[in-house]
Amino acid sequence: MDSQKEALQRIITTLASKNDEIQNFIDTLNHTLKGVQANSSSILLELDEEFDGLYSILDEMKESMTNSIKQEQARKSQELQSQLSQCNNALENSEELLEFASRSLDIKEPEEFSKAARQIKDRVTMASAFRLSLKPKVSDNMTHLMVDFSQERQMLQTLKFLPVPKAPEIDPVECLVADNCVTVAWRMPEEDNKIDHFILEYRKTNFDGLPRVKDERCWELIDYIKGTEYTLSGLKFDSKYMNFRVRACNKAVAGEYSDPITLETKALNFNLDSSSSHLNLKVEDNCVEWDPTGGKSQENKVKGKENKGSAHVTTLKNNKSGTPSPKRTSVGSRPSSIRGSRDRFTGESYTVLGDTAIESGQHYWEVRAQKDCKSYSVGLAYKTLGKFDQLGKTNTSWCIHVNNWLQSTFAAKHNNKAKALDVVVPERIGVFCDFDGGQLSFYNASSKQLLYSFKTKFTQPVLPGFMVWCGRLSLSTGLQVPSAVKTLQKHENGMSGSTSSLNNVMQ
Repeated sequence: MDSQKEALQRIITTLASKNDEIQNFIDTLNHTLKGVQANSSSILLELDEEFDGLYSILDEMKESMTNSIKQEQARKSQELQSQLSQCNNALENSEELLEFASRSLDIKEPEEFSKAARQIKDRVTMASAFRLSLKPKVSDNMTHLMVDFSQERQMLQTLKFLPVPKAPEIDPVECLVADNCVTVAWRMPEEDNKIDHFILEYRKTNFDGLPRVKDERCWELIDYIKGTEYTLSGLKFDSKYMNFRVRACNKAVAGEYSDPITLETKALNFNLDSSSSHLNLKVEDNCVEWDPTGGKSQENKVKGKENKGSAHVTTLKNNKSGTPSPKRTSVGSRPSSIRGSRDRFTGESYTVLGDTAIESGQHYWEVRAQKDCKSYSVGLAYKTLGKFDQLGKTNTSWCIHVNNWLQSTFAAKHNNKAKALDVVVPERIGVFCDFDGGQLSFYNASSKQLLYSFKTKFTQPVLPGFMVWCGRLSLSTGLQVPSAVKTLQKHENGMSGSTSSLNNVMQ
């Protein structure tokens, strides 16, 4: 019966997974269909604009050439009209003189005839008809303004759609995820010397496999990449995966996207659990500050009124949902865990714990202290750490402690024993926890210099722990184990006799 139930459950799980996969594909097809319609409309508008641009240029050229012809026509017409007017005037004067000369032939008196003859001779000498050029100043030839657009017509007939670059191919082997940086590398399926640049798009997701259309996160874009690889640096890995896709562009058009690739970007993310903190600590998601007036006294009063006769519950500061802060949970499944009757830390244990328990794997986070912080500790603790217990003073907690009050000290602490550290206190402390390997190491986060390393066997889930007095600590999570730390761990684990006296005591 049980085996049949298990088999049926596997079938149900497989079917549900397949249905989810098909639904995602249906969403993709619908999204693509809408994209075809929207992009087609957009391209048609662009085509209209391009042809309208050509029409506009042709109209302007036609108007300009028409004006040139009309201006030439007007110039020649004016020249000919002027010459014609002069000839008409000359002809009119000449005809009048001819008529006068003809009448003069009939004069009988010699003296009058002689006088008329002299007048005619003078007028003929001065007549414009004899000074006119009887050749047109301009010709009627207009061939110098004729056009031949046969070459341009052939050119226009060669208009066609632009060659679109092919989709690049992302090379998974060449892609690298390390040190909270992601390097994506790609290649073209064939050489294309017209490519001007590439566009890379990426987004964070918690789903494996192909990107989902209904993923809540938008694609982010990096444009004008000249090479065939790009490195995104300084990322916070607060999702399990990242999707990547790339497209090639020439001077005018972008090609299709490459097949998307999904790379794993998993890292430990946790906040500070305000419900676990001392009353004199002001706690936000990723920072804690010592407050001598009682960092949460006002919050306690409000909550006390709301929860008379019930267990005291506090909320995470800046919790947008207004729901109670999540109880400390485990990496992975994050099951609910309750500390029983313990409330906050008290006495001089100015401590706050992380809200996520570590039960396996290798993890890394960093802590930065305010410059004038008088005292603080950074480390790990079992969930059973008592409310009066201080980090490093029990066999259930490990830490490095910095004291800048009266006399400066820097020490590793466990089980109420301390080992002085003869190194400079860094601005940022990196914490490396190898739960399965039983190791807790502290580093200068900038130089990756090893400050101290505890070796033990963790028998219970552990929680990140922090103590602060007269100062402030800020926390950075979502960090991969740095490559330099991995290298140092391999080197350290390969050395014999590296366990310190404090480690021997704690074991």
